[in-house]
Amino acid sequence: MPILPIDTGRYGSPEVRHIFEEENRLKCQLDFEAAVAAAQGETKIIPAIASKEIVTATRSGNIKLKRIKELESTTEHDTAAFVEALSEQCSPKAQPWVHYGLTSNDITDTSTSIQMKQVFGIIETKILDLSTILIRRATEFRTLPAVGRTHGQHSSIIAFGLKFAVWAAEMARHIERIEEGKKRFLLCKTLGVVGTGSLMGEKALDVQKKVAELTGLYPVDAATQIVSREGYAEMQFLIALIGSTLDKMAIEIRNLQRTELGEVAEPFKLGQIGSSAVPVKRNPIKSERVSSLAKLLRSLVSVAMENILLWHERDLSNSANERFTLPMASILLDEMLNSMKKVIAELMIDSERILSNLEMTNGQIYAEFILDALIKKGIPRFEAYRNIQRIAFSAQKSREPFVKSLAKDPAIARYLTVEELKDIFNPKNHLSASSNIIDNVEKQIILTKKKFSI
Repeated sequence: MPILPIDTGRYGSPEVRHIFEEENRLKCQLDFEAAVAAAQGETKIIPAIASKEIVTATRSGNIKLKRIKELESTTEHDTAAFVEALSEQCSPKAQPWVHYGLTSNDITDTSTSIQMKQVFGIIETKILDLSTILIRRATEFRTLPAVGRTHGQHSSIIAFGLKFAVWAAEMARHIERIEEGKKRFLLCKTLGVVGTGSLMGEKALDVQKKVAELTGLYPVDAATQIVSREGYAEMQFLIALIGSTLDKMAIEIRNLQRTELGEVAEPFKLGQIGSSAVPVKRNPIKSERVSSLAKLLRSLVSVAMENILLWHERDLSNSANERFTLPMASILLDEMLNSMKKVIAELMIDSERILSNLEMTNGQIYAEFILDALIKKGIPRFEAYRNIQRIAFSAQKSREPFVKSLAKDPAIARYLTVEELKDIFNPKNHLSASSNIIDNVEKQIILTKKKFSI
């Protein structure tokens, strides 16, 4: 009976969940053993006839999970059971050369790398898809002035589309981070019990290089019995980092959907229920789910960091938790990407509300531009600053429109005409380089797609 929500299929897409299913794990292990046998045969470490027979056995379809589990019930060692099941499919002459010179973690670590290569292939495509959706929304709202908020306060004016462009740029950078990191964490190891390549002697590195080529991985530079867990920690961190960017997007959507702001709303399909008690509620549940799962992703980074600290050439204190960490993180990140793609693509944006929110402070959002205009008239910055602040605080108290207070104050009126003030209080005059920034991000996404052939 399923226990975890991942087991029920609640989170993640079928293609990513499949990567961590036992059948696919077994296939990765068999692919690894086939690559090792082929490389050892080519380098004459094992007889060529044995090499061919082992490769054939790995591809026969006769090595079943059921048999491996039967053997494991006796050996209490999953890798030993796997090797024995493989050996059973070979002749007595080939059996001595099965798994020759290897240790358990040569299989488990390299198989994990194969699986994570599959994961990143799917994840990178979805990141790029999300980037494309984001830049499309950025372009759609590139000329819509909106409130830019800092510290939760109205600060200045932005193009609403710039929000999406910032996120799109971050997602494109995540692809770069993954691609740059692959050589550090998608590693192949065939160096045996303590990392010396002991039984394969001077040809050990030749075998490892060949296996890496066959599996599409990178040969480890140096290792103990296991691949150093710094690479695992980096993968875990990258997954959490991507998740944190998605969380940042989700938090902004959740905030902008607040009743008091009302600038955006998550898609809400016919028949959907926001609250079991309040019929009118339309809760940002998908964004909240992203934020919730992001917390879990970040917590897994600390586990991966602890796993770096193993005794001597290895111990088993990392083994049990690693059965959870990378599979769980990968599936949850996949879920978060799927959710955010849908949210951004179908996000309802209330342009009228966005424009009306600009006037929430009775025009005080234009203070930055008043200051700039006075500086350009030759007024010392802090003289102008203090006058604007004095007028703004007084207008706020009396609830008088800011432009009216400015126009009648001698400290301002002697430098700025009514027409100049009117021009300053036009929000469309303050989008500055927003369109250029959006264009540059779009070019960056196109370049990323071409550079990494995604």
